[in-house]
Amino acid sequence: MTRVLVTGQNGYIGSVLAPMLQDAGHEVVGLDSDYFDACRFGLASEATPRIEAYRRDMRDLQPADVPVCDAVMHLAALSNDALGTLDPAITDAVNHRASVRLAEMARAAGASRFIFSSSCSLYGAAEGDELLTEEASFNPVTPYGRSKVDAEAGIRGLATDDFSPVYLRNATAYGPSPRLRGDLVVNELVARAHLDGRVQLNSDGMAWRPLVHVEDIARAFIAALEAPREVVHNEAFNVGASRENYTVREIAEMVCDAVPDSTVTFGEGAGADKRSYRVSFDKIAEALPAARPQWTLRQGIQQLLQAYRTHGITLAEILQTRYSRIAWLRAQQEAGRLDEALRWLPDAEAPRASGAGTPAATAAGEVR
Repeated sequence: MTRVLVTGQNGYIGSVLAPMLQDAGHEVVGLDSDYFDACRFGLASEATPRIEAYRRDMRDLQPADVPVCDAVMHLAALSNDALGTLDPAITDAVNHRASVRLAEMARAAGASRFIFSSSCSLYGAAEGDELLTEEASFNPVTPYGRSKVDAEAGIRGLATDDFSPVYLRNATAYGPSPRLRGDLVVNELVARAHLDGRVQLNSDGMAWRPLVHVEDIARAFIAALEAPREVVHNEAFNVGASRENYTVREIAEMVCDAVPDSTVTFGEGAGADKRSYRVSFDKIAEALPAARPQWTLRQGIQQLLQAYRTHGITLAEILQTRYSRIAWLRAQQEAGRLDEALRWLPDAEAPRASGAGTPAATAAGEVR
């Protein structure tokens, strides 16, 4: 059994990954700021194994806060382009500087593997039609993309014979999660089609996006954990499948095919999106066959549609409240729970454990 620290275990990917890790026979410990603890989707009500977990702001971590573990899976971040633009300095502090510092502390604590949740967003505005490999130049166009470039660079220099960083550059995620995100392109378009029959695009739809199901991202993390050191040591892997590169307009058309009587519409002033890239996933397919994606976009659209029908959802939840990350955080600020730096105010903060030895037990995917 491997003891694994998962940061962001109550987030969109983490709440899917933690139970899958347990099912694979690993022991899971969690660290999470709990920004989105209340952003529960229907799947969160299902019984899941309990894990040892601590509420922490990644910017404030001290060595005593990092539990002794064999490996770290670092997912905690401000996780999308729009949210990253809210305050670029905070995005850099959380996604870049706190990530490098966590890697330093994990190495000092004896962890042998550090799996960093990076993003294909670091490729940014790509030129030409070639599929981008892990050797492609970075061209981030948002603070979020830049933060991933800088974090990878900082962590890379920490690699030793006893400490192996791995960089998983996830394609754009989609699919149901106990901590649903409605601000992901597929998740939002399926919700719009289901709720009002309009698959609204806010651009001309010609930008390219590589897509990957959230469960397949989790599968890649587990594969990177279980792979031999020589396969993954200080290596970057694009996470997804080469056949799953689509234009945004193609995504919208596939959603319309799945949802009767829905049509593609364009928002006012919709123009070109400079974030456009097509990505090759040949490296991960060859090196980590256990990470081979099990979902296609068409299958994922059908799964999302069924989940929305089963558990219920409103357009306001997707666009304005709990399932829009930036809207949710702004609402917490307006309610006096978070300050301008996205730190919990004292009266709003749940009691903290006094150290890594006194956990607050939590069920993966459930409220504390």
